[in-house]
Amino acid sequence: MLQYNERWSKVTNHEISYTTEELAKLLKVSKLTVYDLIKKGEIQAYRVGRQMRVDASELENYKLRQKEVQVIPSIPEVQKTLNKEENSHSIVVCGQDHSLDLLTRELEKENLNYSPFRSHLGSLDGLVSMYQGKADIVSTHLYDGETNTYNLPYIRRILVSKSFVVIRLMKRQVGLYVAKGNPKKINSWGDFKRNDISIINRESGAGVRALLDEQLRLYGVDKEIVNGYENEQTSHLGVASTVASGKADIGVGIINTAKVTDVDFIPMVEEDYDLVIVKNEKTAPVIQSLLNILKKSSFQEKMISLGYNIDSIGKVIYEQ
Repeated sequence: MLQYNERWSKVTNHEISYTTEELAKLLKVSKLTVYDLIKKGEIQAYRVGRQMRVDASELENYKLRQKEVQVIPSIPEVQKTLNKEENSHSIVVCGQDHSLDLLTRELEKENLNYSPFRSHLGSLDGLVSMYQGKADIVSTHLYDGETNTYNLPYIRRILVSKSFVVIRLMKRQVGLYVAKGNPKKINSWGDFKRNDISIINRESGAGVRALLDEQLRLYGVDKEIVNGYENEQTSHLGVASTVASGKADIGVGIINTAKVTDVDFIPMVEEDYDLVIVKNEKTAPVIQSLLNILKKSSFQEKMISLGYNIDSIGKVIYEQ
């Protein structure tokens, strides 16, 4: 008997799920393999009538788990808000990129008397969490259309009363995910207003969501006319998988994910991906350890292997 989660078969318009046949095509495996993964509990499925289905979010989580098993040992993740006592003995690292898992693993080796915890909050939510005293290190890649720069305009506005330092981690390519062969000839931000195109968006607070919102504003595109603007995924993999499945024509994400999914990638910008570290007694040794880690050739080689531009890695961008 296959294992699956019992739940109501009513599916909302915004919920994306796959049949076992669709899942097999996305994973490039047989249907028997998919059933075996479900039976083992490695992929959670549920029934809609007689049909077995798997949510897109479950697919992306499975892919991420497989990648992390190959590359990165497990790292404690914040499953709930840390209480005051727990937070005083922890370093909370916010962000969604795999490079942060590498960085957190290196911090574990530094014997700082603090336990690193990973939170997968997006850039904007991470900065708000830092302002509230719930995060120590936050990754940001927030584009500001007024200044045509990344991060600092947002950081200064949100962390108005905080002391912090901003350190460059990397630059990475961000662009548009489209179907193989780009059948709808999509090539610019202005194409988001076309009525023959539907999009899959990122969640509010994500850096990619901020980039899209700013580009729509600069191109004079009203969000209300963008088909699918309200449909969201919580990762690059979720966005790319939705486009690959044909459930959306376009999404925004990083080039790395396009390489492991069945989509074409149209490069649009090279974004600055920075680390913000709040300055206090607890993080003083952490900042120095962080700078040391970023200078290590072994760490830099891992970053390069992930396809990142690290020409400015470890550069202090701003401090107050």
